[in-house]
Amino acid sequence: MGAGITLIISLVIIGIVLAIIAVVARFFGLWLRAVLSDAHVGFASLIGMTLRKVSAGVIVDTRIMAIKAGLPVETNDLEAHYLAHGNVVRVVQALIAANKANIPLSFARACAIDLAGRDVLDAVQTSVNPKVIDTPDPRKGKDTVDAVAMDGIQLKAKARVTVRANLERLVGGATEETIIARVGEGIVTTIGSAETHKKVLENPDMISRKVLEKGLDAGTAFEILSIDIADVDVGENIGAQLQAKQAEADKQIAQAKAEERRAMAIAREQEMRAQVVEMRAKVVEAEAEIPRAMADAFRSGNLGVMDYYKLRNVQSDTSMRQSISDMGKTDKKDE
Repeated sequence: MGAGITLIISLVIIGIVLAIIAVVARFFGLWLRAVLSDAHVGFASLIGMTLRKVSAGVIVDTRIMAIKAGLPVETNDLEAHYLAHGNVVRVVQALIAANKANIPLSFARACAIDLAGRDVLDAVQTSVNPKVIDTPDPRKGKDTVDAVAMDGIQLKAKARVTVRANLERLVGGATEETIIARVGEGIVTTIGSAETHKKVLENPDMISRKVLEKGLDAGTAFEILSIDIADVDVGENIGAQLQAKQAEADKQIAQAKAEERRAMAIAREQEMRAQVVEMRAKVVEAEAEIPRAMADAFRSGNLGVMDYYKLRNVQSDTSMRQSISDMGKTDKKDE
C-alpha cells in the first residue's frame, strides 16, 4: 500500500517536473532574449500571454525594440493593444520614428491612431517627410480642374498640394479626399472671379495665394505647406457657346411669335373676306328690294312712266361713263 502511494507521488512529481521543463524549454529562448536586451519579461507573464491568446514572440520583440530605442513601454500596455486587435509592431515603429524626429507622440495617442484605422507609422513618416497630393486625383479619371473666367474662356488647371500629417488631428480629421475637394473648389472660385483668363495665365500663383488664404486644412488630418499650380491650359470658349445657344433660343422664340402673328393675320383675313361676302349679300338683298319699291310706287301713283324712263336714261348714261372710264384705265395699264 505504501509502495503504491509512493509510486503515485513519484509519477506526479515527475509529471510536474516534465511540465516545468516543457514550459521552460518553450519560453526560455524568449525570456533569455528579453533579459539580454534589458527588456525583462517574467516567465509568469509569458505563460499568461499564452493563456490569453497573445503572441508572446510579438510582445517580446516589440518590447525589446522599444527598450533599445530608449522608449519605456510596458508589457501590459503592449498586451492591451494586441488584445484590442491593434498593430503593436507598427505602433512601436511609429513611436521610435517620432522620437528620433523629435515629434511629440505618446503611446496612448499612437494606439488611438492605429485603432482608428490609420497607418500610424505612415502618418509619422508623412509628418517628417511631407507628401505631395495631386489635384485632381488622376486615379478618379479626371486630370484637370475646369473653371470658366468672367470673360467666358475655360481654363484647365492642375495643382500639386504638399501636406504634412498633423498627429494632433489625425484621429477624427478629414482625409486626403477632403483636401483634394477643397483645393479644387478654391481653384474654381479663383478662376471664376478673374475678370479675364489672361490674368490667370499671366500670374498663375494668384490661385495658390487665394487658395492658401482660405485655410483649407482646417478640420483635416494634414497641414498644407504649399499649393503649386503645375499646369494651366486654355479650354473652350464657353461664353461664346452660351451666347450662341441663347441666340438660337431667341431666334426660335421670335420665329414662334412671327408664326403666331401670321396665323392671326390669316385668320383676320378670312374673317374680313367673310364680312365682304356678307356685305355683298346684303347689297344684293337691298338691290332686290328696288323693283318691289318701284312697283309699289307705280301702284300708289308716286312714280310715273316718264319718271321711270328718265331714271333708266340716267342709269344708262352712268353705265356708259363707267365703261369709258374703265377703258381709259385699261389703256394706261397696257402702256
